Amino acid sequence: MLVEFKIPKMETRRIETAPRMVFDVSVCGSDSAPLVLMLHGFGVSRYLWDAQVRAVGEAGFRGAAPNQRGYAVDARPDPSDHASYGVERLIGDALDIAAAFGRRSRRFHLAGHDWGASLAWQIADQYPERLASLTILSRPHPSSFNRALNLPDSGQARRSRHHTRFLDPTAGPDILADDAKWLRTRLAANGVPPAAIEAHLSVIGNPQAMEAALAWYRARGVHHPPLGPIKVPTLYIWGDADDTVGRVAAEGTGEFIAAPYQFEVLSGVGHYAPDQVPERVNALMLEHLARHPI
Repeated sequence: MLVEFKIPKMETRRIETAPRMVFDVSVCGSDSAPLVLMLHGFGVSRYLWDAQVRAVGEAGFRGAAPNQRGYAVDARPDPSDHASYGVERLIGDALDIAAAFGRRSRRFHLAGHDWGASLAWQIADQYPERLASLTILSRPHPSSFNRALNLPDSGQARRSRHHTRFLDPTAGPDILADDAKWLRTRLAANGVPPAAIEAHLSVIGNPQAMEAALAWYRARGVHHPPLGPIKVPTLYIWGDADDTVGRVAAEGTGEFIAAPYQFEVLSGVGHYAPDQVPERVNALMLEHLARHPI
């Protein structure tokens, strides 16, 4: 007898974690499958992970990628209340979303890009027992980043100068001026396809969302708290054309991993690898997930 195999479809779930905190989440795969939670960074949205959500769903996992706090229209506290965008709140959101998928006490896989990677590093540091694996894109381990930032010849301070710029009250209007020219130009320069740029701007290309996204920086300030050695199996993917992370910070990350570690350099790839080279990211993630089953 032939058994029909149905390819899972990607859909959007609305996950409520608290009153007035409802997140739009891209999902694919069986509810009972191991969860792979994917956290996006600044200037993009859950759509960054579209190809990966589909790929892990089709491979037997449960892929989930939320629009995070402030990016989701119905999970947007007042951006002027910076405390509402503190890192612990953002970490809490990720854990609450995982819990909504039945992983309150069960382990799951975690992936993060840019700011989402910063959160992922901290979750792995604080809650290693919750994670089966960690996949990081672009953002180096905070201790490696801090070290590179303080080296005058690393170039990291120049690459990270936008962190200080984003603290300025005029940053939001400047980014969105002239049909979001600054953001469009930066995304395109990093290899993001036009259709993906439009998808991200449909989420973040308005003053309310942009101010909320910038509140993440304003709540944290310019200092990145150091973390201890990461005790979760880690895949770190870095494009050598990334305009925000230099080689010194990227290559130094392995010194701060006390678990199986894989460092993959993508030649000619910019800051947004999931959008620029989705098939390559898919392959690396699926190999990593398979090596570290729940």
